[in-house]
Amino acid sequence: MASRPGIIRRTFSGLWWLLDASRRLVLNLLFLVLIVVVISAWWSSRSKPVLEEKTALVLALSGELVEQSVGGGRQALLAEALGTQPRETRLRDVLDALDAAARDPKIVRVVLVLDDLSAAGTASLRDVAAGLARFRQSGKEVVAWGSSFSQRQYFLAAQANEVYLHPYGSVGLRGLGGNNLYFKDALDKLGVTMHGFQAGKFKSAIEPLTRSSPSPEALEADLAWMNDLWSSWTTEVEAARKLPAGTLAQLIDEMPQRLAAAGGDSAQLALKEKLVTGLKTRDEFRALIIERGAPADDKRGTFRQVSLDHYLVHAAPRSGERIGIVVAQGEIVDDEAPPNMVGGRATAEVIRRAREDDSIKALVLRIDSPGGSVFGSELVRREVELTRKAGKPVVASMGDMAASGGYWIAMAADEIIADPTTITGSIGVFGVLPTFDKTLEKVGVNAAGASTTWLAAAQSPTRPLDPRVAQMVQSSIDHTYQRFIGQVAAARKTTPEKIHEVAQGRVWTGKQAQQQGLVDKLGGLQEAIASAAQRAKLGEYQVSYLEREVRGVGRWLSLLLGEAAAVLPSEWRVVLAAAATPQLQDEAQRLARLFAVSRVDPTRAYAYCFCSTD
Repeated sequence: MASRPGIIRRTFSGLWWLLDASRRLVLNLLFLVLIVVVISAWWSSRSKPVLEEKTALVLALSGELVEQSVGGGRQALLAEALGTQPRETRLRDVLDALDAAARDPKIVRVVLVLDDLSAAGTASLRDVAAGLARFRQSGKEVVAWGSSFSQRQYFLAAQANEVYLHPYGSVGLRGLGGNNLYFKDALDKLGVTMHGFQAGKFKSAIEPLTRSSPSPEALEADLAWMNDLWSSWTTEVEAARKLPAGTLAQLIDEMPQRLAAAGGDSAQLALKEKLVTGLKTRDEFRALIIERGAPADDKRGTFRQVSLDHYLVHAAPRSGERIGIVVAQGEIVDDEAPPNMVGGRATAEVIRRAREDDSIKALVLRIDSPGGSVFGSELVRREVELTRKAGKPVVASMGDMAASGGYWIAMAADEIIADPTTITGSIGVFGVLPTFDKTLEKVGVNAAGASTTWLAAAQSPTRPLDPRVAQMVQSSIDHTYQRFIGQVAAARKTTPEKIHEVAQGRVWTGKQAQQQGLVDKLGGLQEAIASAAQRAKLGEYQVSYLEREVRGVGRWLSLLLGEAAAVLPSEWRVVLAAAATPQLQDEAQRLARLFAVSRVDPTRAYAYCFCSTD
C-alpha cells in the first residue's frame, strides 16, 4: 500500500490546485467578457443612431489630423480602452461629414471643439477651413469654443461665425520657427565621425549630424519658405476675423506691452484684440446654444448634438463611376511598410491594381511625405507613369508635405496640384556614413583582419573612412541627383539646367513652387478630385480610397487587443497616457531616421526633407 503524502506536501498541492483553478477561472471569465464586448461592439456598429431635427454636428477633433489612420483599428480601440484621446482624426472623415451636413436639413450648425487637436499641417487645416466655408455657404452657422487655442487650433476656430474662449484661456500666437538639435560636438566627444554626402547646397538633412549649427544656406532657404507660409497664415486668419491687414504681426511685436495693458489676462487680451467673440465657460457656451433655439438634451446636460463618428454613419456615399485615391503618407521605404510609412513596393502594387481595375476611371495620388528611399520612390513613380500610359488620368495632390522623394513620386502625374502652404521641392540627394574607429580607440579596442580585396573591409565602420569609398558614395549621390533633375525636367518639359537652378535641395511652399514651375495649380484635395473627374470626362462619380486593410484573423485580433486593454487598472492608464514627451520623441525619431540611413548600403542615395512648420 502506497504511503500517504506528508502534510506539507498535501498543503502545497492544495494551494497549487487552488491557484491554478483561480487562474483558469479568471482567464475564462476574462475571455467571456471579451466575447460579450466584441459582440456588443459589433452590434452597436451595425445600428444606425436616429438623427433628430435641429441637431448640431460637434467636431471635437482630437490627436493628429492625418490623411489615413496611422495605427489602424487596433491603436484607435486601444486608445479608447485606455481612456486616452484618439491619436488621430482622418481628414477625409471631417471633409465628408462637413459636405454631408451642408446638405442635411437636420443639421443646423457645426460646433468646433478643438482642445484635443494636437498636430496638423497648414495644408490640412486649409482643407478643413474650405470645408467649413462650404458649410457656411449653405446658410448654416459655425461656432467654435475652446479652453485655450494653440496656433493651429485657432486657425480653424477663426473660420467660425463666432469664437468663444474660456475666461481663463488664451490664444497662443507665436509665428513659425524653432530650434533643431545639432549633435556633432557630442558625437566628437564619443569619437563618432559622421561622413555626409550631398548633391545640392541647400540639402541640409544631414546637418544635425555633421555640423554644430545650421549652414547659412539652410537658414536662408528655411526663412524664405517660413515667411511665405506665415504670410499666408496671417492673411487668411485676418480675413476670416475681418481684421485689418498686419494686425497679427503688430500684435505679436507688441505682445508684452499689450498683455501688460490687459492686466496680464490673456483671455481679455484676445477679446480686446477681437480674436474671439466672447468669453464663456463650457456650461455657459452650452446654455448660449440652447438659448438660440437648439433643443436641450437633458439626459446628457447639453444641447442636441451628434459626434463626427456617429454622423459618418448618416453620410451617404456618392454614386457613379469611381475615382480612386491612393494615399502616400510618411517616410518612403523600399518594400513593405506600416501604415505611417510609404512602402515603395506595396504602394506601387496598390496603383497597379487600380490601373487594372476597369471600374476606376481616374486616380488621385494624395501625398504627405518628406521623402526617403530613392529606390522606393522610383517604384511608385514608375507605376504612376504606367497608369498614365494606360490611359487613366493621374492627378497628384500635395498635402502638408511632398518634398524630396515626395516630389519624386508626384512628377509623373498628368497634373500636380499643391496647397499654397504645402512644403515641397527639396529636390536633392544625400547619404551619410558613420565610422567608430575613434570610439574604439578611446576604450583601447583595435580593428584588424584579412580581406581578399581593399573593398571587402573598407566599408566597415570600425575603420577610418577610406577616401576611395567616399569617392564611390559621392559619385552615387551625384549620379542620382542628375537622374532626379533629369526626370523632373522631362516631366516639367524643361531642361535639367533650369531645374538645377530651383533644385539643389531647396525647400519651397506650394505657392513658391508654382512660381518656379514645379507645380501646375494651387488647390486642395477637392480640386484634385474635380480635376481627375474632368480629365476622365466623368459626370456622376464616387470616391474610393484604395489602401490595404487588416482582414480575417488580424482584424479580430486587433479588436480583441483593443477591448482587452479596457480591463487595465486606471493607474496603468495614467502611466501609459503620460509616457510620451513629444519634443524628445520628435528629436529621437529625427536622429533615428538619420542613423537608419547610415546602417544600410553606404552607396544608397536618399531623397529626404527634414523640414517642419513647428
